[in-house]
Amino acid sequence: MRENPVFIDGPVGQLEALYLDLAEARGMALICHPNPVQGGTMLNKVVSTLQRTARDAGLITLRFNYRGVGASVGSSDMAQGEVDDAEAVAQWLRDKHPDLPITLFGFSFGGFVAATLGGRLEAKGETLKHLFMVAPAVMRISDQSLLPQNCPLTLIQPENDEVVAPQAVYDWSSALSRPHELLKVAECGHFFHGKLTDLKNLVLPRILN
Repeated sequence: MRENPVFIDGPVGQLEALYLDLAEARGMALICHPNPVQGGTMLNKVVSTLQRTARDAGLITLRFNYRGVGASVGSSDMAQGEVDDAEAVAQWLRDKHPDLPITLFGFSFGGFVAATLGGRLEAKGETLKHLFMVAPAVMRISDQSLLPQNCPLTLIQPENDEVVAPQAVYDWSSALSRPHELLKVAECGHFFHGKLTDLKNLVLPRILN
């Protein structure tokens, strides 16, 4: 099952994406990649692991490059612009599959994007299946009201993260009033070197639930 390259109309021009359609799909997964100004793309190995995990769980998958990354038009905004891109991609998925639930994944900066997108989608009446935030850039999310409030939320944080301070994620989790779970990955750095299987094993049963 190979992903197909597609281009999606975004707010400032075309967005480069990889799309996997499945017959008899249980739902859809949209995966948001890490920091675009520090080399993050949809081909990041954590993003790729999340895509394969969602695929193996029977979900249609879509990952994409934000504006200014790869063949996506525009320049990095590092704020709401990337969320705007994600919203356009989510709408493209929704138009193709009007009846399937959406699960959102975000890694690092993508955790901010996916979480903020989730809040926007809920505000528009979308019912999300699940939100996964992996080593998330929680320092970018100061307002809890921007998060989706009604879907399951799973935070996955490496204990030896050298990019996102683990304690910042733990503190953010402690302050979060909505129900969620925090999963800590021992002896693991930000990019899950040698721990990608552990990541898959945490995510897969929660998608299948």
